[in-house]
Amino acid sequence: MQIELAKNGWVVGIILLLCACSALKTSSEIESIAMPTPSFRVIAYATEAIITELISFDRLTHINYAFLIPNTNGSFVSLNNAWKLEKIVELGHAQGVEVFLSVGGWGWDEQFEQLSAHKESRSAFVHNLMEFVEVYDLDGVDIDWEYPDPGQSAENFLALMTELRAALPSEKSLTAAVIAYGDEYGQGIPAEAFGLMDFVNVMTYDGPDHGSMEQFQKGLEYWLGRGLPPEKVVMGLPFYTRPDGAPYAHLVAANPAAAKGDTFDLLGAPQRYNGIPTIQAKTCLAMQSAGGIMFWALDHDSQDEHSLLLAIHRIVSGEIP
Repeated sequence: MQIELAKNGWVVGIILLLCACSALKTSSEIESIAMPTPSFRVIAYATEAIITELISFDRLTHINYAFLIPNTNGSFVSLNNAWKLEKIVELGHAQGVEVFLSVGGWGWDEQFEQLSAHKESRSAFVHNLMEFVEVYDLDGVDIDWEYPDPGQSAENFLALMTELRAALPSEKSLTAAVIAYGDEYGQGIPAEAFGLMDFVNVMTYDGPDHGSMEQFQKGLEYWLGRGLPPEKVVMGLPFYTRPDGAPYAHLVAANPAAAKGDTFDLLGAPQRYNGIPTIQAKTCLAMQSAGGIMFWALDHDSQDEHSLLLAIHRIVSGEIP
């Protein structure tokens, strides 16, 4: 096993230093439009594998339970481990944490394309999703369509989100998970949809630049540059590796020193991820220029002093100035 400090480790160090001085900006473009936000979101995506008793609700503002899978006619596949969602809502609400249901995920693009293209299936989708909101006492829904294309697909996305916003009670939230950056898929989210959404989860992970600081900065710049208000930008963090998708918890279980780096050889295979210094630097950056951070996924975190959620909490709470 081999562990290395991130090649951009000096960038991480500078960001943490600037964060401590409350003078952080990523570029002149961000500097011109970024502003502090009145409240900072810490959002965990949690899968059906989550152990509800291990969730640190006091370190979170939101949990997105993933995933509810759509069918082309606007109905849904049965929700796996629905009892866990019920438990998360019970425990989360008791501690002031909002709970959303995330719909879709990677691999369901065709279902979204078909259901959003027709008024009847859109109406069925909205009606059926509202039943989930009511039955499970949810605080909102998160649409994870990966990815609407520019053109007709984008118009269908807008129609779907418009109908969802109209159906949701005013106190319930509507969000979406979007590509990190780039017009090829980014333009599939039309600017007209920004006003319909309470915030937007930017998936700054996966791809050839998985988890890099450059990817994070490009994602922040792209969505701010598109006109998404800073308070609605929620930046994504990976709690897993590429190329193998190994949970962060597996790395630190194999060698605790992995918590300090961004690359690790797991069983002879080089992995890229985010260790504690990078996670904290990105959190600092988001606190200065965005409305929150989210991560995939809570069940990939370690349950000890190397926890990435704990590292985030120490920055957000001011424990580490």
